[in-house]
Amino acid sequence: MAKHAFNRLAFAPPAVDVTPRRDGGCVLRSPQALGPYARCIGEYLVHWGTSAPEQLFLAERGPDGGWRELSYGDALGRVRAIGQALLRRRLSVERPVVILSDNSIDHALLALAAMHVGVPVAPVSPSYSLASRDFAKLKHIVALLTPGLIFVQDAGKFAPALAAVNSGNAEVVAGRSASGLQTTPFARLVATKPRPQVDNAYRRVGPDTIAKILFTSGSTDLPKGVINTQRMLCANQQAIAQIWPFLAEKLPVIVDWLPWSHTFGGNHNFNMMLRHGGTVYVDEGKPAPGLVERTVANLGEISPTIYFNVPRGYDMLLPHLESNAALRANFFRRLDLIFYAAAALPQNLWERLEDIAVAARGERVRMVSSWGSTETAPLVTSVHFEMERAGVIGLPVPGVDLKMVPNAGKMELRVRGPNVTPGYFKRPDLTKAAFDDEGYYRIGDAGRFANPNDAVQGIEFDGRIAEDFKLLSGTWAHVGALRVKAIAAGAPVIQDCVLTGHDREEIGLLIFPNPAGCRSLCTDAAPDMPLSALVERPEVRARIAEALDRLACEGTGSSTYPTRALLMHEPPSGDANEITDKGYVNQRAVLLRRAALVERLYAPRPEADVIVRADARAASPPVRQ
Repeated sequence: MAKHAFNRLAFAPPAVDVTPRRDGGCVLRSPQALGPYARCIGEYLVHWGTSAPEQLFLAERGPDGGWRELSYGDALGRVRAIGQALLRRRLSVERPVVILSDNSIDHALLALAAMHVGVPVAPVSPSYSLASRDFAKLKHIVALLTPGLIFVQDAGKFAPALAAVNSGNAEVVAGRSASGLQTTPFARLVATKPRPQVDNAYRRVGPDTIAKILFTSGSTDLPKGVINTQRMLCANQQAIAQIWPFLAEKLPVIVDWLPWSHTFGGNHNFNMMLRHGGTVYVDEGKPAPGLVERTVANLGEISPTIYFNVPRGYDMLLPHLESNAALRANFFRRLDLIFYAAAALPQNLWERLEDIAVAARGERVRMVSSWGSTETAPLVTSVHFEMERAGVIGLPVPGVDLKMVPNAGKMELRVRGPNVTPGYFKRPDLTKAAFDDEGYYRIGDAGRFANPNDAVQGIEFDGRIAEDFKLLSGTWAHVGALRVKAIAAGAPVIQDCVLTGHDREEIGLLIFPNPAGCRSLCTDAAPDMPLSALVERPEVRARIAEALDRLACEGTGSSTYPTRALLMHEPPSGDANEITDKGYVNQRAVLLRRAALVERLYAPRPEADVIVRADARAASPPVRQ
């Protein structure tokens, strides 16, 4: 059956220059030069605040359930007032602003005000304060930063976290106060009268001024502070404007939950709207049971022009779009682009999104992705051409040099450009280790050409170098690609999974099940049946057994398919670094924390809950001693 056409959208023509290297690698560059970019993020706000002061900038749900709205003109006025208040407090790189709360208008105004007057802002994942038991990450961050001001939206919610950390003489500012906790009302900062000092400080902000310190961590390390300069943020937005010229054709509107403590939501999405005079509707929902319904309600009212999400978010949103015609119609009414990042999108989710787009408006909406990191502000590659399937991460954006280096049978990706961090805050040792001798940032990911004979067709993500492992045979198992295949094969049961098999003969799966997907197979299951019971149902286990058989049929050797699986009913732990706020599951952290489950998976006589393919039951795979 013929594919439906895509909606029309103005993209820059895809192009790439490839320079081969003696080591068998190459350097990729966009032939389009990076145009002049703003001196600082504040220039965007000043432009729109003076040229289009009535244009809607920010909106969030108010106490009455309606939308609290803020124009560009009002935002500029409040940012100048808050900036004056920050200057009075003599905040600086040595005493920056720390924001512990989730996305909100107050959060946005404080962050913009700090950057406006040259004070670094560090938005910290709220999970470090609200979902942690020991507050170890938060304590580390506060000790590293020595903040002069800490902001929380609701002092009552953050009281335990604030009590746990040694914040020195930092002033605590709160949107809502709480009894027993001394705080400064945020409204007091907003009520400050701006003086010429604000404009003088704004003029002194330059491309190398530290704008943000964003925290990221590996599987076991404490978070490290990534320096984000004004140059990084502005160069990135200029690159986006050049490859996606459609952004200048109409004012963009987003409904977005992605946290501003991460580069995807805070730098890519928020700054894109600010750069183009767009509107940000703050979505208080999240891709989690009990919270995705808030996203559904918001999308039922507001029609975005671009929709950003992570694969887990689409997985949880799709059943609502498929079953609710009114929601589907409103979601697709003005939608120009569907964007995913942070993890690979399984092909079955891609196809379901295409199907509901066609059902809603008779055509496919373009789906694109990009690739980068906190250290690259974040964009390195982006899709600005027609895609027919998931997996492609695009081509290098203007201004970026992308080096491909042979490494363990893959092509390791390294980055250089004005969007790359100068280093880690107060960690010269980490900074030195992060760059090679040519000044390229070692991002830790691998890539390959979608078509080796035609580089213009883009690069495919080929997994994290550190996640891949060798089987006992010495053959490499490539985690990224196989993980995506396993999720698709096990739909709708598998929400995410982790591959096992280092120094063993066969690959296994530790599966984080999708509760809604499991329940859909068990039509007689009680609505309140716990996940621990659902994963034991024969319908669910049969679907995983079928997936193992399908993957084996498609595989070409023991390193290309799993032979055994275990369905877990404990969700990934944020405290243990098993999952990020964006829903990306950390392979290494899960394997470390759940080592006992890995042993159960490979036991000579597996327990009843371990699902093993028939041809893998004959003998127990040995373990290298």
